[in-house]
Amino acid sequence: MAWFFSEEEISSDVYALSEENQKHARVLRLRDGEAVTVITPNGEQCDCAYKSGGTLRVLSRKPCENEPDVFVTLYQALPKGDKMDTIVQKCVELGISRIVPMLSARCVSRPDEKSLRKKRERWQKIALQAAMQSRRGIIPEVADCVSFAQAAELTKENDQTIFFYELGGDSVKDILTGKPQTLGMFIGSEGGFEASEVQQVLLNGGRAATLGKRILRAETAPLAALSIIMYQTDNF
Repeated sequence: MAWFFSEEEISSDVYALSEENQKHARVLRLRDGEAVTVITPNGEQCDCAYKSGGTLRVLSRKPCENEPDVFVTLYQALPKGDKMDTIVQKCVELGISRIVPMLSARCVSRPDEKSLRKKRERWQKIALQAAMQSRRGIIPEVADCVSFAQAAELTKENDQTIFFYELGGDSVKDILTGKPQTLGMFIGSEGGFEASEVQQVLLNGGRAATLGKRILRAETAPLAALSIIMYQTDNF
């Protein structure tokens, strides 16, 4: 079944796909009568039948139930190369709600402001495509890149924050004794984190966590961490 997101609420029983979604429908070679689902900005799931020309006939409506019941934000230190593309794609598939790229002390990759804008646009497009493929109820936001200090300040918005530290910490199982509504997770770049950065997050109420004795690659760690969090909060 094709899965689309609309930029507006759908009030009538006939809906015209946006130009971009029509292009995607042509790529999928949709035929008359094929089942199509459209998710609206308020999380309504509209199950539809496709009609040639890019219009849909709405058959039923219901709240989309595909989202995890914990809102997880990934604070990801920028890795080298195109690893962030993979991180965004896979984290969206696994249930992330928001991704905040950040520049930590040991980041080798330090794009200028113009390059960051272009990268963010690409990452948001990757998030959209991954959300469509994995049938998400939202398109996770890829936020503007921030400094580590700004990211540490943002953690005050979360019910709980887990700082995955290569030098060790508690297990996620021991940290997540309840189920927070909002949770932040910090993942470093190839060089890891400075001890002073760990302290900034701990002072804001965060907890240091470990992913075991093995050192994971920068693009592997967020996927492992998010999978553990989803499992521990009964979202897997």
